[in-house]
Amino acid sequence: MNNRRTLLIAGLGAAAALPLARSFAAAPVPKGKFPYTLTDAQWRAKLPGRSYDVLRHEATERPFSSPLNDEHRAGTFTCKGCALLLFASKTKFDSGTGWPSFYAPLPKAVGTTTDTALMMERTEVHCSRCGGHLGHVFEDGPKPTGLRYCMNGVSLNFIPAKA
Repeated sequence: MNNRRTLLIAGLGAAAALPLARSFAAAPVPKGKFPYTLTDAQWRAKLPGRSYDVLRHEATERPFSSPLNDEHRAGTFTCKGCALLLFASKTKFDSGTGWPSFYAPLPKAVGTTTDTALMMERTEVHCSRCGGHLGHVFEDGPKPTGLRYCMNGVSLNFIPAKA
């Protein structure tokens, strides 16, 4: 009984630690050349701690930790790394996942790559201007696209619409 409990606790602990382990990777996986580039030192100086970890090293923020998850005003969500306009607020919806979710990006705002971390295949979403990691896209979203762009709030800024 004690061995099973120890094994279960160790397994759960390891599973919980996997996303955090990505935060400490030496360098992000190169995705190609982007129009907006900075050195790693410049990115570190520009971005606050967790934003740097997520945008530049593909970490993940804790669910329900971003104030942008509860942002419901009209406006536009932008890349925190380079200020590219990414998502219109009218495409945002409550996915119940704890991360800001959208059913469509703005035209040419994002790119995707295959992510095979965590022993599964997912589609990673990155900013098309700076290559910053934003989150992942899944095929369980609402109409009209059926997609759920599940984004890290620390990767985004919000610009309210002018009245």
